[in-house]
Amino acid sequence: MITLPLTKTGDKITLSPSKIIAVGLNYQAHVKEGITGHFAIPVEPVLFAKTPNVLIGPGEPIILPACIEDYHFAEPRTDLEAELAIIIGKRGRSIPRDRAFDYVLGYTCFNDVSQRNIQNSDVSGWFRGKSFDTFGPIGPVVVLHKDIGDPQKRSICSRINGDLKQSGNTQDMIFSIPDLLAYISNNFTLEEGDIIATGTPAGISPIRAGDVVEIEIEGIGILRNPVIAEK
Repeated sequence: MITLPLTKTGDKITLSPSKIIAVGLNYQAHVKEGITGHFAIPVEPVLFAKTPNVLIGPGEPIILPACIEDYHFAEPRTDLEAELAIIIGKRGRSIPRDRAFDYVLGYTCFNDVSQRNIQNSDVSGWFRGKSFDTFGPIGPVVVLHKDIGDPQKRSICSRINGDLKQSGNTQDMIFSIPDLLAYISNNFTLEEGDIIATGTPAGISPIRAGDVVEIEIEGIGILRNPVIAEK
């Protein structure tokens, strides 16, 4: 569970999602990077799960798992991924696209940390490489839907030790927020408090112990986390 401030209310919200659904390959420029080995623009949203154990708050460390060393990868790589996260506000199934925002509580920054060697080699897919402990920093605040303006026109970027790595805009999503909520809820019932991570722009970059990682989204703020190695 992670507790974050709600902007403009003075209240706080505790995030304890039944599920975290992430969207892969949702920005064309990221698809063209080919980091995941997929180069075709998807015809429907690419979904995968991240487990709740990934969640950490602002300032908490991203921990690079020691077990990765056991594989002796020639080039071990764990990447940051800046994403806009949707916090679901009420239960919904088969949500109509034109009513999608009725089911949104608000938005925050999310870092879809990804152990790339495991992600691209596991026969079962992306699950394990995306769900190591601490691989889902979230925050620093939740901005209510009514307060954010147009969530589909927000600049989004990431930095490592102050150096810009990703720079994009949520308007560049292949599948918009209403598209995603309609599609996902046709497959799974969305519960209050569930989190949807909406994909990352181009420029994903490896992180290493000692780094400080920042995700910034216009109108939300900066999510900052240090990176350490598991002892």
